[in-house]
Amino acid sequence: MRSKTVFRLATGTVAAGAAALAYASLIERNMFTLRRFDVPILAADAEPLRILHLSDFHLTPGQHRKQRWIAELAGTDPDLVVVTGDTMAHVDAVPAVVRALTPLLDRPGAFVFGSNDYRGPVFKNPFGYFNKHRPYVQGTALPTEELRDVLTGSGWTDLNNARTTIKAGGQTVELIGVDDPHIGRDDYDAVAGPASADVDVRIGLTHSPEPRILDRMADDGFDLLLAGHTHGGQVAVPFYGALVTNCGLDRRMAKGLHRWPYSASYLHVSAGLGTHPTAPVRFSCPPEASILTLIPR
Repeated sequence: MRSKTVFRLATGTVAAGAAALAYASLIERNMFTLRRFDVPILAADAEPLRILHLSDFHLTPGQHRKQRWIAELAGTDPDLVVVTGDTMAHVDAVPAVVRALTPLLDRPGAFVFGSNDYRGPVFKNPFGYFNKHRPYVQGTALPTEELRDVLTGSGWTDLNNARTTIKAGGQTVELIGVDDPHIGRDDYDAVAGPASADVDVRIGLTHSPEPRILDRMADDGFDLLLAGHTHGGQVAVPFYGALVTNCGLDRRMAKGLHRWPYSASYLHVSAGLGTHPTAPVRFSCPPEASILTLIPR
């Protein structure tokens, strides 16, 4: 009897695991979701400003459903579009990115790159994400400069270790950004300095939400910090959340809107719209884009 009980438990566990894997790989990773947040950082008499925050497409040429869903986000009528990296996952992905973003490219926009905008995916042991000191393994070189040319040629601002001021939604926006800290391409010293007092809002961009970068942006007076990279944990435990963030960020901030500790800044981390191609699963963490409506304090 004991052997039969153990066998039934083992069989049930395997069946439940198989069902969860099927759901994560076939259903949830395609459940594209639009999140909405109000961020109270504008002056009392300011009009709301709508930001569409996109991240971590990890696009490949055949992902037509994802391309269509991103393109349809033009219907949200954003004042500013922000992309925080890891847009590609294939050497032929630029046309797919163009198809996805074309309806949005006539809006003011800004971007930074992530590691997967430079190098393609390689197989990784999923349990390796629990090792903070694992070596970074590079894949095939991707057409980074082609992607950059498409975005800047459409008028979007390249914020990889750069700083500028633009107009969006009738308001003046100061932007600062760094190239991906996850692979050591950031150079905050090149752009550091107090945020301007003569603008309506100040926004910082980074792909990987490393606290050392976020602290400096907050200390310089940037009101809203935007990042991606974490995939919200990608596989989360219900009522517990992300297991890992793949960076120095606390797992409780793996996605969504948070106050950055010991500052007046807000942090929004996008859980992103894709997955690493060698681990095409999401569980309790559907792919997402976000509309951030900036409102008066």
